[in-house]
Amino acid sequence: MKVGLFFGSFNPIHTGHMIIANYMAYFTDLNEVWLVVSPQNPLKLQRSLARDYDRLHLANLAIGDNLRLKASNIEFKLPKPSYTINTLAYLQEKYPGYKFALIMGGDNLITLPKWKNSNLIMEQYQIYVYKRPGIDSTIHAELSNVKFFDKVPLVNISSSFIRQCIRQGKTVRYMVPDAVFSYLDNSNMYKSS
Repeated sequence: MKVGLFFGSFNPIHTGHMIIANYMAYFTDLNEVWLVVSPQNPLKLQRSLARDYDRLHLANLAIGDNLRLKASNIEFKLPKPSYTINTLAYLQEKYPGYKFALIMGGDNLITLPKWKNSNLIMEQYQIYVYKRPGIDSTIHAELSNVKFFDKVPLVNISSSFIRQCIRQGKTVRYMVPDAVFSYLDNSNMYKSS
């Protein structure tokens, strides 16, 4: 079993995330893609982060009945802040028969050297990179375990823009999957600053 790990705050999950996850699950050699909901990214401020299980619930709503996508709360159980290398070590121990690959945008590939034990990540795991417009992600193109995907459809949308829209009382219909829109529309998530 080969699993792609798509890490993110998913604060909230949106259509752009789902398009990338779905592409990687159906257009590459991955058997499944796990959307790993991160409780705290060491490189991001936490104050605008919705509760962990609320973001996980939204990810599950977004996935619906897609059998090749799964939402993962694996990092909720690990020490904080979350470091990818620790998560990978834990997953490798828990699922010894699985092969794991990281899914990331070209912008994250550029910052990868700043990650804890990045050299081990780059040596021991495949990295599936979707290109971002305006980002030269060829910085690690010489590594044999880095695969670039040029045809991933990208949507120019961000979770921060969606949160801003919700706070301003504007609709986010079509920016998020229908089930996520319905949930957000009927809850207080992101409505206060």
